[in-house]
Amino acid sequence: MKARVQWLDGRAFVGESGSGHAVVMDGPPEAGGRNIGIRPMEMLLIGLGACTAFDVVMILEKGREKITACDVELDAERADTEPKVFTHIRVVFHMRGYGLKEAAVERAIKLSAEKYCSASIMFGKTAKIEHSWTIAEEGPAA
Repeated sequence: MKARVQWLDGRAFVGESGSGHAVVMDGPPEAGGRNIGIRPMEMLLIGLGACTAFDVVMILEKGREKITACDVELDAERADTEPKVFTHIRVVFHMRGYGLKEAAVERAIKLSAEKYCSASIMFGKTAKIEHSWTIAEEGPAA
């Protein structure tokens, strides 16, 4: 896996993935930024959410669960002093589907957190990560 980051000006950067996708990152005005892009630490938190959601959806689909939506909310706290690493992260999954089994959702989240999600495992070295979920029924399967 490769990536490239190019400085634009001030505190603005463009990151480009090895697969050719780009994103603008910037800092707040009080740090010399222009507020034209996402903060780099926000990007890391979003990456964690996407990484674990990817796993959970795939595990549920492989288990033939009828999942129709997976939204992940993340709330992180950072250390007060440098380096300001994440110290506590709350991950809340909002699942929807047809007859989703509580045990299947719990198992998928646990497998992601403990085995498959590289981001979760990396962040777990500095942060306490808590997982919770809600399940909403879509109605009878067609």
